[in-house]
Amino acid sequence: MTKKVAIIGLGYVGLPLAVEFGKKYTVVGFDIDPRRLAELRDGHDRTLEVSAADLKAAGHLSFSNSIDDIRPSDFFIVTVPTPIDEYNRPDLTPLIKASETVGKALRPGAVVVYESTVYPGCTEDDCVPVLEKFSGLKFNQDFFCGYSPERINPGDKVHTVTKIRKITSGSTPEVARAVNELYSSIITAGTHLAPSIKVAEAAKIIENSQRDINIAFVNELSLIFERMGIDTLDVLEAAGTKWNFLPFRPGLVGGHCIGVDPYYLTHKAESLGYHPEIILAGRRLNDNMPAHVANRIVKLMIQKGQRVQGSSVLVLGLTFKENCPDIRNSKVIGVIRELQDYGCNVTIHDPWADAADVRHEYGLELSPLPDVETQAAMDAVVLAVAHERFREIDFTGFSKKDVVIFDIKSALSKDLISGRL
Repeated sequence: MTKKVAIIGLGYVGLPLAVEFGKKYTVVGFDIDPRRLAELRDGHDRTLEVSAADLKAAGHLSFSNSIDDIRPSDFFIVTVPTPIDEYNRPDLTPLIKASETVGKALRPGAVVVYESTVYPGCTEDDCVPVLEKFSGLKFNQDFFCGYSPERINPGDKVHTVTKIRKITSGSTPEVARAVNELYSSIITAGTHLAPSIKVAEAAKIIENSQRDINIAFVNELSLIFERMGIDTLDVLEAAGTKWNFLPFRPGLVGGHCIGVDPYYLTHKAESLGYHPEIILAGRRLNDNMPAHVANRIVKLMIQKGQRVQGSSVLVLGLTFKENCPDIRNSKVIGVIRELQDYGCNVTIHDPWADAADVRHEYGLELSPLPDVETQAAMDAVVLAVAHERFREIDFTGFSKKDVVIFDIKSALSKDLISGRL
């Protein structure tokens, strides 16, 4: 237990990592949010990725927002978000600020490992100069860097951090081996040592870009098949009988990864004079899906003879995926905004989302599940997220004759619904 590790950023990525390292090494979990630190010291993780028992099992883990507490570290692991701005451009502000913090604490011989998703070259071109400036040390002489992209899947209790194979890399061959050895000590699924930091960065960015493009393809299929009067899921299930058909489904592409990461790759490509056609086409299509969903719901309401303005619509689910409280970049918001623009009165129910976070982030209010009498008066119901708890809902309670039940996730029986993607 000679190694000392600092984890910078204690969100969905950083906290599970800090807990696993904290079982073997002296670890300081650093975060600038005092509320977050207080909750973790009390044994509570609001992201629900780590239990109180897990926190207790990490006997060598402490929490702090003081730079002095991370100065003794041999390894600094940066796990802050890398969002995009309103123009879909990479926003490196959290990464640069974290690099400034690490630079102030950096000592000779230390290694800084980045896990945040970035474009190839970002670690060495954007982060290293900040580390040098704030530490007064020289890269690959006084301190070193590595990159090991995060592979956290929020809400997944099967594929947890130690059970997902990890890519590692370092700024020199010796540092690469040291970084790989560090991660190998906790990752039971094993590691893959990439030949360079840029290769590791590129590998991460294409993981989610590939998924984005595949989902865009089936979303486009759903647009085509809708015009043909064909059920998309029926088509996909039939095609899926071939052994090598990829089982993607149409849907909303939100969250902090798939809906964001491709823009980092396209930004870098365009800075080099190349305009990426396929990646941006997939992004445009997926970004337009919330408006398409809302339009379909409204059309179905009109076809049933409903008056859209002033109608009552229940949206079930707000988080970006099922069975987790993560509301970042939720595309359900786009569906809600579109319905509100049509004049619908939207009630939102999500047992996983935190009401205060939703209010702060989106200015929206969560409501309890409507009672039977209120359900019966709903004009439309939208299953937006397939939380397990929604399986307990008796959808026959929405008994209004002309009610529209729209299933974004294809989770309900076909005979219950009015439409789906």
